[in-house]
Amino acid sequence: MEPSGSMMSSLSNHTSNSTGGVCPWEVSDKAKLRRFLCYGSEGDLYTAREEARVSMESAGALLSLLQDGRGTEVVEDIKRYSQDGQAVRINPSLFALALCSQHSELKTRQAAFKALKEVCRDPAHLFAFIQYKKELKEGMKCGIWGRALRKAVSDWYNEQDAMSLAVAVTKCKQRDGWSHQDLLRLSHTKPANEAISLISKYVTKGWKDVQAGYADKENSEEVMKVLSYLEVVEKVKHSCDETEVINLIEEHKLEREQLLTDHLKSKQVWKALLKEMPLQSLLRILGKMTSNKILEPGSADTEAVCERIQSEMALKKAKIHPFTILLASENYKRGQGYQGKTKWEPDSSILTAMDTAFYKSFMCVEPVGKHFVVAVDVSTSLSSVVPGTSISTAVAAAAITMTFARTEADTQVLAYSEGALVPCSVSADMTLAQATAELVKIPGGSTDCTLPITWATENGKAVDVFIVLTNNPIWTCTASPVEALKKHRQKSGTSSKLLMCGLTSIGHAISDTEDRGLLNICGFDVGAMSVIRNLALDLI
Repeated sequence: MEPSGSMMSSLSNHTSNSTGGVCPWEVSDKAKLRRFLCYGSEGDLYTAREEARVSMESAGALLSLLQDGRGTEVVEDIKRYSQDGQAVRINPSLFALALCSQHSELKTRQAAFKALKEVCRDPAHLFAFIQYKKELKEGMKCGIWGRALRKAVSDWYNEQDAMSLAVAVTKCKQRDGWSHQDLLRLSHTKPANEAISLISKYVTKGWKDVQAGYADKENSEEVMKVLSYLEVVEKVKHSCDETEVINLIEEHKLEREQLLTDHLKSKQVWKALLKEMPLQSLLRILGKMTSNKILEPGSADTEAVCERIQSEMALKKAKIHPFTILLASENYKRGQGYQGKTKWEPDSSILTAMDTAFYKSFMCVEPVGKHFVVAVDVSTSLSSVVPGTSISTAVAAAAITMTFARTEADTQVLAYSEGALVPCSVSADMTLAQATAELVKIPGGSTDCTLPITWATENGKAVDVFIVLTNNPIWTCTASPVEALKKHRQKSGTSSKLLMCGLTSIGHAISDTEDRGLLNICGFDVGAMSVIRNLALDLI
């Protein structure tokens, strides 16, 4: 088979050597940096559902690039990964930006501060960035609040839309030991306009000073709008009247972070919050809402929530991935929280709505446009559970294969064990139950993770990305997976990559290979889907 157009374009991403072949797939400092920005580690291992601790020890390539005078390149990558949804976790980007912002090279520092507003899109990001700067300066004589940081923080506030800033400072008041009051004071921010000045006064002096200062003034329309909004936020904070609180929530789209703990003891307040709550947040608290009888079987509120969950418009707006819905659905079906004693009887209408939403949400997955082979190891029972979830490895494997079968036009699904490999008829029109049944019907045996690559090579299939799924903790291979991958690249003329997904694994499936085209995934979550996508598109 001749390489397709997309395969040829992926080939062009590699520099050819003098003999016309593709250069070795060494893991360069740039590749390590991009892995770090994506999931917080420079190594070839992504661990699902685990926030890696970001530190200097895990950022060796980042430091090397800065020492080589490539700081502005680093900042461009930080912007790209934090903005385009390529980063599974935001903290590595914030740490890297903090490091760049105090590098010895002036143009690197300038680029970092200029990128602050693009990378720190909300107050929580800004607070984390400032805290990283503080930690990086520990033990050094100089402080962090130089002219450049003061200007960057001032610009962060001054360049915001006033109403958006008013919402942000009342929703996220402090984090990581920092508050807006601290930042405005330490940055000596001079408000760029009257509306920002009003918000700054509210944060630093309080509502009474704002009332006294603006009561008799001729205020612009924008100032009046901000003033009115802040008045609502203050009114809620001091209200014990449930009806008034509900009316303010519904009229001004207030969120739970802007309410008092006492307000959240009211079922009616929660019902008001659910109407506009972001879909991601709503999916996370369905169990709690059912347990507290806020969502009761057959109620109008439950019906409204079900409509939102399966609304195509809501799913598109929130960019909900099918795996997110599957995780939420299985957790809800479980009828018990992971922490505490919260228990509930799952509502059948909510389960039906989540099932419908699962199939609709495939439209939110943007195709990569590569040739995928998804191979499922059936040598051991697929009845184990993916760590940190309520999903069996069989259902997880089926959901992953379905994602590629439904969104990528060129996908081959295989099942393998006992030295044999069988093409599976997992197709785009199958349900999750049908796809799961298709995978588990093949008898188990010993496993060899090189089989899918060998099969593709021997059958003349040019494959861009191999995804091998297993819950077998012991990998046996007749040959090295890296050697098998190299043979496939050579014979097919394709820049093939391999992802080894140990669905129940807690460590390396294959030890560090120093081949940029091979990554290991331990466990599985929505972030793992981003890692697969990034590797397929040569972004990590």
